Amino acid sequence: MNVYIHPFGFILMRVSISALLYLLIHSLFVKEKIVDKKDHYKFIICSIFGVGANMLLFFKGLANTVPINGAVLMTCTPIFVVVVAAIYGTEKLSWNKLLGVLVATTGATLLIAGPDLKFSSETAAGDVMITINAIIYSFYLVYSRPLMSKYNPITVSKWTFLYGSIFVLPFGFMEISEVKWEQIPTQIWLYIAFIIIASSFVTYLLNAWSLRHGSSSLVGSYIYLQPVLTTLLAEMGGEDKMTVEKAGYTLLIFAGVFLVNYKLYKKKTV
Repeated sequence: MNVYIHPFGFILMRVSISALLYLLIHSLFVKEKIVDKKDHYKFIICSIFGVGANMLLFFKGLANTVPINGAVLMTCTPIFVVVVAAIYGTEKLSWNKLLGVLVATTGATLLIAGPDLKFSSETAAGDVMITINAIIYSFYLVYSRPLMSKYNPITVSKWTFLYGSIFVLPFGFMEISEVKWEQIPTQIWLYIAFIIIASSFVTYLLNAWSLRHGSSSLVGSYIYLQPVLTTLLAEMGGEDKMTVEKAGYTLLIFAGVFLVNYKLYKKKTV
């Protein structure tokens, strides 16, 4: 970004291409129709909260803060999911969920930032945008779950991204029209392809499938695995080292996720 394509142009690119991929897969294998026309309004809301505003705020926020702050603030998403689900009345607010998200958030914060976490007036605007983004995405995880139970995950993803591409079009049109496509090298095209296919198309589809089979707080809690996997991949690539402290922070994260899902584990063992 900012070298070959600007953030909003890149968002338009990843959302619109993902929408076309969902449309193709849906037309070939699913072919499910919307049984209630009012559900289209719900898809529009999902597209705003889950795709459009979510991505725009995150990318704009990241440009106005430091990466560590952005990563740490995004780990607040499961906390917001638990609170929103309780307010929305879809899930009960239990002690194990509250304790679990607090324990996992502590572990994730320490694993990501350590002593380097700094909030200041210089990063305030970006920090606020990313926090709002986390709240918005939390609402999406809660609001979209009934649709996941009603329709195939590919159907939900198709309509969410189709409407999402319309939402982000005014923001990204100018930036994407300025891209000099012939100057983009093959390596960058491979990066773009990975982000669109793996980080957008596959990730949102798996999220949709997960929401069909699990609660919003369950799906949200697994965001804590991101810093753990990042640390492990960095270790494998020789870019970082696993220390006793990092191992301890990782255990905190797993303990927190276990507490969030405690009743689910308990039901399976009974």
